[in-house]
Amino acid sequence: DAHLVESGGGSVQAGGSLTLSCTGTTFRLAASRMSWYRQPKGDECELVASVTSDAKTTYLDSVKGRFIIAQDNAENKSYLQMNNLKPEDTAKYFCAADGVVTGYFCSRADSGTWGQGTQVTVSS
Repeated sequence: DAHLVESGGGSVQAGGSLTLSCTGTTFRLAASRMSWYRQPKGDECELVASVTSDAKTTYLDSVKGRFIIAQDNAENKSYLQMNNLKPEDTAKYFCAADGVVTGYFCSRADSGTWGQGTQVTVSS
């Protein structure tokens, strides 16, 4: 089975920074479209950022200029650097390889390989 393991979540005050990491334990990430999704409590899953195998990036409008998605193929890791965090960024964050979500919950994705999620809490 393919696996992704996330780390780096936690609690931070507004304006602070966190970097989430996602490690592929059984397959190479370089050939995949890597994405970070989040699920705020009581709200639906949303795509935060993604990077294709040819390094094209996309971002949710609300995080543009604050978040950066990056990939280290030598380390087989994907990163989400989050700067100037806001309380509305509070959510459970998931990394996904070739992930597709059409429903409400990140945990019930349509396809792809997903990590277990890591909680990010931003206090005002």
